[in-house]
Amino acid sequence: MSRVQAAPVEYGAAVDRYLAAAGLGTASRRIYRISLLGWAWPLVDRRTPTGRDRRGAHPPAVPLALLDDPKTPERLRRGLADRSNTAQPSTLIRELACLRAATAWWLTQGWITTDPALGLTQPPAPAPPRPPDRARAALALRAPLRELTLWYFLHESRAPVEHVLALDIDHLDLSARYTRPGATTRLSWGEGTSRLLPLLLAGRTAGPVFVTARRAPATTSPADRCPVTGRGRLSYRRAAELFTAATRPLDPSGHGWTLLALRDRHGTATP
Repeated sequence: MSRVQAAPVEYGAAVDRYLAAAGLGTASRRIYRISLLGWAWPLVDRRTPTGRDRRGAHPPAVPLALLDDPKTPERLRRGLADRSNTAQPSTLIRELACLRAATAWWLTQGWITTDPALGLTQPPAPAPPRPPDRARAALALRAPLRELTLWYFLHESRAPVEHVLALDIDHLDLSARYTRPGATTRLSWGEGTSRLLPLLLAGRTAGPVFVTARRAPATTSPADRCPVTGRGRLSYRRAAELFTAATRPLDPSGHGWTLLALRDRHGTATP
């Protein structure tokens, strides 16, 4: 007949007894031990050390009977909330799982009479920061007239980039701020685009609205060449490259944004 082991007095000793009975491998036992001993600080209303301070820190001596204290679940909740400010969600999940497994085992041994981890849940992750108003930031840049006009047009019309770049000057009804009925795509735009378009089109009455900075190769189709300047229609690829390069200083990652950023709709600056 097996002998029932007497309950240990101290929390750390209960951790050792649980790990000895759990049948864990060496690496798993080490992780469980670190996680379980980390809960000793909240049990006595102290903050768990983090980072370098946690390495080599000796947990406080905690009576195992303290787990039956009615105030212990609240202490653990506060400790978990505090840990959530510095620990990764995956770490919190692991530490919670270790504690739940240990307290459930101690309960079956009769060493504690209540499970303080039973109602313990991981705090919700903090809401991600609101992304910056990328459209407003991009439209506030000091950019060449062609780029700024295109960006305003894309933002205010909400139209696909390829539809806007396919526009010819005779498609536009500047006073009505609409494309004419004969245009392939029916588009409208706002005040920012309306102020910039006449400046962009000055001296041109036909051909693509948005043209390249250089004359087009001789092989370019007449439909894609300005009859006045000989410049070709601006390509999607070049427009995207210019926008990404211009917005690189605005992007925290340093990569720059895609033209889709102009679909942000939190208002615009007026040029």
